[in-house]
Amino acid sequence: MSKTLQAIRGMNDILPEQTPLWRYFEGTVAGLLDTYGYRQIRMPIVEFTELFKRSIGEVTDIVEKEMYTFEDRNGDSLTLRPEGTAACVRAMLEHGLTGGGQVQKLWYNGPMFRHERPQKGRYRQFHQIGCEVFNLDGPDIDAELIVLTWRLWGQLGLRDAVKLELNSLGTSEARGRYREALVEFLSARLQQLDEDSQRRLKTNPLRVLDTKHPETQALLVDAPKLADYLDEESRVHFDGLKARLDAAGIPYVVNPKLVRGLDYYSKTVFEWVTDQLGAQGTVCAGGRYDGLVEQMGGKPTSGVGFAMGIERLILLLETVGQVPESIGRQVDVYLCAFGEQAELAGLALAEQVRDQLPNLRLQVNAGGGSFKSQFKKADKSGALYALILGDDELAARVVAFKPLRGQGEQQNIAWDALHAHLANCVVQG
Repeated sequence: MSKTLQAIRGMNDILPEQTPLWRYFEGTVAGLLDTYGYRQIRMPIVEFTELFKRSIGEVTDIVEKEMYTFEDRNGDSLTLRPEGTAACVRAMLEHGLTGGGQVQKLWYNGPMFRHERPQKGRYRQFHQIGCEVFNLDGPDIDAELIVLTWRLWGQLGLRDAVKLELNSLGTSEARGRYREALVEFLSARLQQLDEDSQRRLKTNPLRVLDTKHPETQALLVDAPKLADYLDEESRVHFDGLKARLDAAGIPYVVNPKLVRGLDYYSKTVFEWVTDQLGAQGTVCAGGRYDGLVEQMGGKPTSGVGFAMGIERLILLLETVGQVPESIGRQVDVYLCAFGEQAELAGLALAEQVRDQLPNLRLQVNAGGGSFKSQFKKADKSGALYALILGDDELAARVVAFKPLRGQGEQQNIAWDALHAHLANCVVQG
């Protein structure tokens, strides 16, 4: 007997019962970004491996351990994208969209891939919505990205469930000076570091600051502080960002240990975190990457952006009880027709109603069936109302209108008045 085929571990099906919440979330984000003047870009899922090695950094955990990389039939090394910023920058360069100081405010949505240990809120195929802005180098655009996410949390009912953490990494030169001081401090205490931090000390020492190991965290209390090594330009930029967030009334915490896991960040970095999801606390993160375009072969171009994890935010909506009641209902009205002539008339009537009420979710019974079986299907659909069309209704050119959720008595509605009645009861009510 053959083995039942299953999805790859950590790559999950999103079932019809789940997709309404995804569509609600994605639609809310897309609508908000439209109002802020961001335009959507769609990049390939697969890129040349060199793109991520050059942008993310060859000694990062992502490139060293987590990428899905393979050779195609031409012998080229290809990788399923582990994040969106590098691909977006590549697209900007390839199509000349940043030349001449052109300002680009972009967003994208789609799956990313990392070979991690699957757990709740962390998957091997996961989905992100990201924003990227090019050729704006002031703290005002950093602030805008944070302000719009704050507005999003308000629209979703999540403001009480998230907290904003900020830091500045400074320029690459300032960060280099700090890295030297940190390595000197940690090297003198090498045996006190956990195994992972000892490895990171040789490859990506700033990531030691991000450790979750209690003993290493305690050791870092006395370590050099990145803020003490900031250059004046970065300090002014960071002060400007904080002043704008203060003016907008957005609460935040400066976290000097916040470094992010990718090599290309500079100056501003930020994370929206929650304590509602256990260890998987970051739901949205980003920062400034002014050197990345030049690093990838373009002219010096400022850049800043963020990405939010859709799975984690969906989980957060469910955890804190902010899923709208309407999400669970996919049908507003269910039309039951009995007999061939009633079915023909019902089909025509349903299409007339759809012409007049294009947003009405109207399902017409298919496959025939008895009165009892059709009503059972109507109830199972979750519809608020059933429309009933049989021989008697056909002769009188009416349709029986029956509430299915306890809202009033059954009544007959004339065909030409049906759309107005449905508009009052369903669309408006």
